[in-house]
Amino acid sequence: MALKIKVKEVEFGVGDKIRVIQKIKEADSKSRESFFEGMVIGIKGRSPGKTFTVRRIAEGGIGVERIFPIELPSLEKIVVVKSGVSGVKRAKLYYTRSKSPTEVEMIFKRASLRANIKSASSKKGNK
Repeated sequence: MALKIKVKEVEFGVGDKIRVIQKIKEADSKSRESFFEGMVIGIKGRSPGKTFTVRRIAEGGIGVERIFPIELPSLEKIVVVKSGVSGVKRAKLYYTRSKSPTEVEMIFKRASLRANIKSASSKKGNK
């Protein structure tokens, strides 16, 4: 159960908001780029078959998930849009499926506040 993964020289973890850019080949030898932006809710598997799951909320409030293998040849690049909170302690964030986007933001806000309070109290004790 990994909390972080490195794909194409980009390191990201569970709870990060990422943008996955894929190159898609269409008929007539044309190609286009498609992107999928969402939160990483899980990392699964071992080295050659390792995958990560990205979830986003589409129009109408419907949750859409995609599973990306790290060895996918059409993966062009991955951009970390928003780094996850260091307070994430679970390898799978499947419980966020039943939450609204506002509730998910509140969970991460509370976790970041706890992390800030802990770091402030540890700095105060070191003086």
